[in-house]
Amino acid sequence: MGTGERNQEAHVSEGSGATPPRTLAEALRTRDDASLAALLRARPDLLSPVPGDVSQLATRAGTRASVVRALERLDRFALQTAEALAVAPDPAPYEALRALMTGDEGDPAVEAALPGAVAALREQALLWGDDDRLRLVRTARELLAPSPAHPSPTGLGPTVAEATAGMSPGRWQETLAAAGLPPTHDPVSAVTALAALFNDRTRMSALLDTAPPEALMVLERLVWGPPYGEVTSDPAPPVRWLRDRGLLLPTSLRTVVLPREAALHLRAGRAHRAPEPVPPAVVPLGEHSSRVVDGTAAGQAYTALSTVEGLLKDWNEGGPAVLRSGGLSVRDLKRTAAALDVPEHTAAFWIELAYAAGLLASDGEAAERYAATPAYDEWLDLPPQDRWTRLAAAWLHATRTAGLVGSQDTKGRVLAALGPDLDRSAAPEVRRRVLGLLAALPEGAVPAPEQVLARLRWERPLRGAGAGAGGTGSSTGTPGDLRSRIALWTLTEAELLGVTGRGALSSHGRALLATGATAPATGAEDAAAAARAAGLLAPLIPEPLDHVLLQADLTAVAPGPLRRPLADTLDVLADVESKGGATVYRFTPASVRRALDAGRAASDLHAFLAEHSRTPVPQPLSYLIDDVARKHGHLRVGAASAYVRCDDDAMLGEILADKRSQPLGLRRLAPTVLAAQADPAALLEGLRTMGFAPAAESAAGDVLITRAHSYRTPPRTAPAPVPEGPPAPDDTLLGAALRAIRAGDMASTAVRKETPAAASGTGTTAPGELPRTTSAETLATVQAAALTGSAVWIGYVNADGAASQRVIAPVRVEGGFVTAYDHTADEVRTYPLHRITGVAELADSP
Repeated sequence: MGTGERNQEAHVSEGSGATPPRTLAEALRTRDDASLAALLRARPDLLSPVPGDVSQLATRAGTRASVVRALERLDRFALQTAEALAVAPDPAPYEALRALMTGDEGDPAVEAALPGAVAALREQALLWGDDDRLRLVRTARELLAPSPAHPSPTGLGPTVAEATAGMSPGRWQETLAAAGLPPTHDPVSAVTALAALFNDRTRMSALLDTAPPEALMVLERLVWGPPYGEVTSDPAPPVRWLRDRGLLLPTSLRTVVLPREAALHLRAGRAHRAPEPVPPAVVPLGEHSSRVVDGTAAGQAYTALSTVEGLLKDWNEGGPAVLRSGGLSVRDLKRTAAALDVPEHTAAFWIELAYAAGLLASDGEAAERYAATPAYDEWLDLPPQDRWTRLAAAWLHATRTAGLVGSQDTKGRVLAALGPDLDRSAAPEVRRRVLGLLAALPEGAVPAPEQVLARLRWERPLRGAGAGAGGTGSSTGTPGDLRSRIALWTLTEAELLGVTGRGALSSHGRALLATGATAPATGAEDAAAAARAAGLLAPLIPEPLDHVLLQADLTAVAPGPLRRPLADTLDVLADVESKGGATVYRFTPASVRRALDAGRAASDLHAFLAEHSRTPVPQPLSYLIDDVARKHGHLRVGAASAYVRCDDDAMLGEILADKRSQPLGLRRLAPTVLAAQADPAALLEGLRTMGFAPAAESAAGDVLITRAHSYRTPPRTAPAPVPEGPPAPDDTLLGAALRAIRAGDMASTAVRKETPAAASGTGTTAPGELPRTTSAETLATVQAAALTGSAVWIGYVNADGAASQRVIAPVRVEGGFVTAYDHTADEVRTYPLHRITGVAELADSP
């Protein structure tokens, strides 16, 4: 959401007219429940665990890790506003912030967006205080303020006071004299005088009018940062002129810095060279009709289904082995890419997609390998549109990032497909945001990728500042920062998957986004979105065909997707020669023999082809089937260690005479039987290589039918996405957390009456300490509170020895126990009286 879309109420005091808050805790304490809920929703890490009171909440909101995470979620203009506050006086009035953001000349766009940026910083508890005393959280100021080790994004350097710490009085008087200022009696007044000169536009302009042109050129090089420069022991006259007048202040023997006040004058008061109050626009680069987009996307969606099915069919009898370090070897990835006829990076995407959808996993055996899961068989039985929505939803929510395959991690190791180091928690958010930007365009509009990347960098500038956890850059020339690379991969993968068509978001892809582009949907919303997407995709998917076109060159052309029984039979009877809009199958002796080995008779194959061909069965194909069938099973191979038997002894003599049979170790046992030293499988393969068509037989002499079996892993669940920090809290958790924080705050801030011990001078209760009273005083006080229905403040030590303060309203006191409503825990509890360290009445009962 851009800055201009936020709440524009900037001039609202956090104290709502009350005493201005002195700390962040006091500022948070004045917020209502809706405002605190918004803070906890924006920064869910504050709820791990639930703070005991508002003071704990404020402390946790100011920790470095939490502040860094909050800053990373700011858009560019809100971050620029925070950077300006980091170089402004602390506290800073709103007008001083506005002057830093707009400069002396003003900027209507910045002025219009600035209240929203301030409101966003306040909502995230990075900024507190009234508009006349704006305070950046100390940790945020430390992170964003300029320092030699960590230059400010504004390019500004230290103030005059910071840069001149430790300067000798003599040097101070020389500087003041050169700048035309009267001498002072102490360094503090000298700092004030020099800073006042630099802040005075008229006097500063007059001073710079006397500067040599070369000195002004030096200032131009430093004004927008970095503000530090190196000098020699004998600097050039222009540098000496600037140094003598304090326009360059020494930070070491060879380093000088342009002080912040002087730089702001040269910048005309601007903290940033180019404030960006408005997000970069994403405009259409081209447009297609929605019909063309949906048709293209639907065709690609069906191709995606066929590709995933082809991948798992290729691994049907057990896929490649799992590397010792986890993942798929480079050789197996290349082989899979060749089998799918796609580039290796595309094959990695399909493999990772099947894994994310739970269709593929490792079997967990000693010789571990990859194979389809039982969920794959269930997936095959679904209608095409439901199969697609399952794949698309898995891709949208997966943190595994296939684009990283082949790149290197921070230790120089190559990341493998299905390996353990491909999870990137930012991936789902980036995918959803990219598709959201496409959804915001008119239907059929195609955006420029550069504009999409520019928008993402504006929305999360700190997230796009480096390569993140993704290791080194990509070998494909994509940008180095992780979010931009994921965004480009998203555009490519969405096209492969059929979410987009010709670069524009399809209607079923738009429906898949469910609640939009800002946050993950609930399970029910995801299911409803998948149903809507499936309903829109179903009419666009081509109807499976029940026929092929047989041709005289021993090929069959499938002009479209085939029904499953027909496709399965053709996969056995023929080899796929080419894929695309039409699939071409080729019949060979080996493929026909494969069908006969699977238990099909020649008559079955003739009937099958005649039934499913729209053209007459070509005579060469009929001859091929009959010729292979005539030879098939004429030779029989069994285990002797292996043997060959045949009723035609002349054929056995021919085999023995063939030199290619020598490695098999054949010898004649009888006129119709040959014995072999090779095992039956090797004997079968050897005879087939010689051009024969043997059939294997069992110990009983029956022909063995060798159908391909399907190897499956044990039941496996799809890999769970790796969350980016704590999950966003739901309304139930938020409500309970708010009640606990409010109750704990009541216990820690409740005004107490003076205890009897303190009144008599025998003891006192300092703030934060547990009250101390005798057993008799404790019993009397809680009994009186139970009778009057009032609340009291107690100190309590539980069975583990942990001490706490609580505000309770006693209901019943008996048997050494007090039953009371605990305002801190927001529930009725029973406390042993011997564990209550002391009790005090509240000055004002809740």
